[in-house]
Amino acid sequence: MAYGAFGLVEVLGSANAVLVVDQMLKTADVEFRTWDTKCGGHATVFMSGDVAAVTAAVQRVSEVPLCDVVASAVISNPSGETVRLVEESAVRAGFAPAREEA
Repeated sequence: MAYGAFGLVEVLGSANAVLVVDQMLKTADVEFRTWDTKCGGHATVFMSGDVAAVTAAVQRVSEVPLCDVVASAVISNPSGETVRLVEESAVRAGFAPAREEA
């Protein structure tokens, strides 16, 4: 699947990740893809959409945060390998069905 952009926002805690997802979805026409958690409570939220929408959503949570935002980024026109990594993360986290091999 092709994506115009990915937006990534890292916060501390799953509850804060839910707040960020909600705010991003209300800000622009973006789609939730997955989130990834690491030791220490860090959660990175992955959203997708066109570049302008993803940029607006990431800027909103970075400039008017509901919680402490550790880091944020927008990846426009992500590479095939980046897409694969995000899609595999979504499957592992249970946010997307596993792709069937042809």
